[in-house]
Amino acid sequence: MAMNILKALFGDRKKSPKPSAQAADKASSKNWSVLVIGGGIGGLTAGIALRRKGFDVEIIERDAEWSVYGVGIIQQNNVVRAVAELGVIDDYVNAGFGFDHVKIFLPNGTEVAHIPTPALTENYPASVGIGRPALQQVLGDRAKSSGARIRLGITADKINDTGSKVDVTFSDGTAGSYDLVIGADGLYSQTRNLLFPDAPQPEFTGQSVWRYNFKRPKEVQGLWVYNGTPGIGLVPMTDELMYMYVTTAEPGNPRIPDENLAIEMRKRMTTPSPVVQALVDQVTDNDGVVYRPLEWLMLEGPWHKGRIALLGDAVHGTTPHLGQGAGLAIEDSLVIADELSKAATPEEAFQKYRDRRYERCNYIVKNSLAICKGQIGEGPLVDNSKASAEAIGVVSQPI
Repeated sequence: MAMNILKALFGDRKKSPKPSAQAADKASSKNWSVLVIGGGIGGLTAGIALRRKGFDVEIIERDAEWSVYGVGIIQQNNVVRAVAELGVIDDYVNAGFGFDHVKIFLPNGTEVAHIPTPALTENYPASVGIGRPALQQVLGDRAKSSGARIRLGITADKINDTGSKVDVTFSDGTAGSYDLVIGADGLYSQTRNLLFPDAPQPEFTGQSVWRYNFKRPKEVQGLWVYNGTPGIGLVPMTDELMYMYVTTAEPGNPRIPDENLAIEMRKRMTTPSPVVQALVDQVTDNDGVVYRPLEWLMLEGPWHKGRIALLGDAVHGTTPHLGQGAGLAIEDSLVIADELSKAATPEEAFQKYRDRRYERCNYIVKNSLAICKGQIGEGPLVDNSKASAEAIGVVSQPI
């Protein structure tokens, strides 16, 4: 059924041509200076996209070590296309593992579906699994080489939009004045709280995710998804490594002590598949287990105020069930840079950016949440293969 859905959704969609990794967009005639708050995926891609349009960019990141947790991330075909538009496709693909299908299994290991995922970028894979540290390295290197200034261990203590500039005082005592500010500071965005103090806060879903890295068996050449409870997936990241994710109901959002993470993850790997069971005893390193309560947020109102705008998880934090969280932030970056290069004012650009992004982001947030709620018995059970195929069709449309 999923195959038919994909064919119906994609039709004769053409691939984007192979990009030139060094090609840059036509520089904007504006000389606007931009402060990007947050040095994660959204902030770095915003910096890269803005530099490609000719803007002066400074990025600040609160983490002095610029650290990210060491498991992986799934990047689907729309994200590969977006990374190509950023001009970092070759470094990105070389740092990860490209694949072109999803396999769906019953809990006992019986394969029930093999879903091809069409590539959208010519001569590149449809999807990529990549380690978060590797992705951070690729994006950080490109942001720096593009001319963006990056300051670590810094936060914005005061932000004052004067109407013609945005004056910012930083935690190290320095100050700066910018034409506009972009908050890419995550689900618990301080920038969002400053702009919209009455906006909804992230909400715990009732489910959490456990992740762990393993040596990749040669047969795992794409995303493997095991239906049932718990939800389990295997994602290749390199020729040598893959990671596993396990989604489990965690009523009350319990705190799991760090020293118990490995044993608690093993307890939850109850799927009877022989492939999964062969991995249980390999989960031994507490520091290697990444445990995250799953939260969501969708900002229904404005995404900007004056000369300050938000992107990524700061406005649309999604659960990982459709594999689109980071991808949405990367697309946001391309769109906001594009609109800023064309608009007469930042405010005009920010409104058009939200107009282009809201429907797609809301679709992913709400449908991913529906899958989550169905898995924990708080809503109708969702057919994962059908939902994933439909989502691929939606995000494959131009941004």
